[in-house]
Amino acid sequence: MADPRFGGSALTFSKEQVSLIRSSMFIRVLAASGLLCIPAVNGMRAQQVFPPYAGAGTASTPAVLPQEDWTRLPVDRATLKPIIPGLPMEKAETPAYSREMVRLEWRRGDPIDIYIVRPHGAQKPRVVLYLYSFPFDTDRFIDDGWCRRVTRDGLAAVGFVSALTGERFRNRPMREWFISELQESMGSSAHDVQLILDYLASRGDLSVDKAAMWGQGSGASIAILAASADSRLAVLDLLNPWGDWPDWLKGSPVVPDEERAKYLTADFLDKASRVDPVDDLPLLKDREYRIQQVLDDADTPPAARDRIAAQAPPAHLVRYADRKAHREAWAVTGITGWIAAQLRDGGSPASAPAAASR
Repeated sequence: MADPRFGGSALTFSKEQVSLIRSSMFIRVLAASGLLCIPAVNGMRAQQVFPPYAGAGTASTPAVLPQEDWTRLPVDRATLKPIIPGLPMEKAETPAYSREMVRLEWRRGDPIDIYIVRPHGAQKPRVVLYLYSFPFDTDRFIDDGWCRRVTRDGLAAVGFVSALTGERFRNRPMREWFISELQESMGSSAHDVQLILDYLASRGDLSVDKAAMWGQGSGASIAILAASADSRLAVLDLLNPWGDWPDWLKGSPVVPDEERAKYLTADFLDKASRVDPVDDLPLLKDREYRIQQVLDDADTPPAARDRIAAQAPPAHLVRYADRKAHREAWAVTGITGWIAAQLRDGGSPASAPAAASR
């Protein structure tokens, strides 16, 4: 069976192997101590074993986390104070752009690596945040082709991953993952977006007063939640957002069949309802945003996809018959073309190319 927390199709395990991994005390101790990292996802690369970060807990002395209210989307800055306010880790220069990786930390034991890519020659460029869907990792943020594409319109790109994803899955029991802790995954990541904007504003070399965010899947859902709480996110490009949790959890293949029943209980759905982007979409009426739905995307079942679409005015919705039609549309505008137009002159909400199928 393919287990999504181990990268879905990237690694395939039998039921017996999954059971052995989950029940192995040795594996659990290594994961809790930070000495073991789950392999990266989608076949991109395997993460290396690394020592615990300063402040992280161990198997015998777990990290002390601040009390964070995941149901309250505006971030509580009195609770989430910087532990590491911005520690430069890597830098790279090319003729087209500069890139640096900065480590931030607000929750002890949960450092966040953000990748800041700036086009050369741009003075205090506007920022676009990039958050891909669980379980994507950070590999694309150091890819030369990606860095060139996201800066070609003179915008700065800031990439990161959501909670309980990739390198941010540490110091947790193996049974916990992005979906099992859905309220935390969504709520804490929405808080992260706001705190990352705070950090970027403090640097003085980037403009975040009118920022944009590109999100895919769960990343698009987190973008909706964050924007409903932070007016600095003025433009949103949302590709195949997850949401409408009762229908999504019931039918999405992201959820393993053997675990699905426990995510459909009244208690779990009540907690998930506090971070359902379907409820927050109407709050974005004063923003420029578009929802792109690729109709053969498997992660979101049709019932959930249609409920999300129903929450958006028609002018904000673009539907593509399949991935081929979506690729053809992107061949025209690229990943940043629509966003750049909105930041520049507030163009029409969806501005769908002719190749799109509504």
